[in-house]
Amino acid sequence: MANPLESCTARAPGSVGNVAVGFDILGHAFDAVADLVTARRSSSAGVRVMCSGPGSSGIPLDAERNTAGKAALAVLQLSHAPWGVDLEIIKGIPVGSGLGGSGASAVAGAVAVNGLLETSLTQTQLLDCALDGEEVATGARVIDNVAASLLGGLVFAVEGKPPLARSVAVPDGLYCALVHPDVVIATEKSRAGLSDHVSRCDAVRQMANLAGVIVGCEQSDFSLLGRFLRDVMIEPQRFGQVRGFHQVQEAAMEAGALGCSLSGSGPSIFAWCQGEALAGRVATIMSQEFSQQGIGSRSWVSKVDSRGAQVTETL
Repeated sequence: MANPLESCTARAPGSVGNVAVGFDILGHAFDAVADLVTARRSSSAGVRVMCSGPGSSGIPLDAERNTAGKAALAVLQLSHAPWGVDLEIIKGIPVGSGLGGSGASAVAGAVAVNGLLETSLTQTQLLDCALDGEEVATGARVIDNVAASLLGGLVFAVEGKPPLARSVAVPDGLYCALVHPDVVIATEKSRAGLSDHVSRCDAVRQMANLAGVIVGCEQSDFSLLGRFLRDVMIEPQRFGQVRGFHQVQEAAMEAGALGCSLSGSGPSIFAWCQGEALAGRVATIMSQEFSQQGIGSRSWVSKVDSRGAQVTETL
């Protein structure tokens, strides 16, 4: 029998939650940013957490209150592992950015510990464990970012026991331009401000938009994506948290984006584009528009059909 691994490092990408039309059920990986988690086997039970990287100073190191730590604990408990782990988290995703940073840490933590097991957990079990971690940060088992970070690409997902996640086909040449302004929005606080009521008209329009985007993706029909990638339900309640949102959105659409909306709860703003070159131009234009509003920002471009979490190193 081979000697068990002593260390495993996993990389989990950021993600775009909701994707405008699918609140809490649709997300896609965004591979331009990612979190790294290394799990080292320990003879001491439980999980100990270390964290570094931009914005890491405010992240709790108690495993029960840390997204990666809680996910790691869930993997250990589910697998009945007779040992513990030391976790080292390297944050590459800005905190409170709307880029799925808490979900990525949870996914990377679960995948890293899973890499140390003699018998790996299933993908559904890993998703369930990562959702335990996400709940620590958001107060709910919000699945869209977590599933997208774990599986990669565009994902339809529904939380439950067990959770369900299925990949959605993505047209070749579909790219995401994303700009992150120098603003922090706490997901839990943003969710608490959402209304429990929506008009029948808006509900029907949003359902049509979701269906149109799914059909557009499955049939590689960019004209459908350009028509239906619109959020009439959640965006109107949240855009006011991001100064200059409508100006940035309008600039992206005028530049040729298929659609543009908040990434998750914001403040990041994403735009789907046909082709990498256009996505690059749109990302630059969105950043320039924020600059005109007196707001600094960073921008990236990624394929919508980008990779999910991966083990990058083992020892």
